[in-house]
Amino acid sequence: MKRPIGFLLVSGTLALFLAGCETTPKGIQQARIEMGQKIAAEQPGDYYIGRRYFKPVFKFWGYVRRPGQPWSSAQMVMLNEKQKLAPDRERLSFGSDNNYEYKLYGDFSGDKVYEPASNTVYPEFVLKNYELISTNPPPIFKSQMSGGAQAKTTSATIERPEY
Repeated sequence: MKRPIGFLLVSGTLALFLAGCETTPKGIQQARIEMGQKIAAEQPGDYYIGRRYFKPVFKFWGYVRRPGQPWSSAQMVMLNEKQKLAPDRERLSFGSDNNYEYKLYGDFSGDKVYEPASNTVYPEFVLKNYELISTNPPPIFKSQMSGGAQAKTTSATIERPEY
């Protein structure tokens, strides 16, 4: 009699433990695979890929990477809008394009710009033009893939792309 009860107790505890583990849902895993394939197929060229990352407290624009490079290689940038306004500023709808993906034309100036709310210095990207790629691109931040990670994210949290 002791064996079946012990087995049930261990089995129940193990089941509860495993139920609490976070796994990546199949849909998100499939989106990651497709995103990797899409990134690998990007044509090299004189442009960048940008993901708008809007947080009301901060003045940075978002993440910028080279075509064909993973999002984990992207840099957070401060946008120089002297030649071209950012898409949301052009529409006078600040932050309305959060998480949108763009093809960006321009260059890094080589200058660094201080962002006071984060107390961090970021590279300056001089925007010359842009094209909207997607208003609903695949997730690149942990908070977009996990309820637990989303709960830990505050308005002052600056996430890094992971994929």
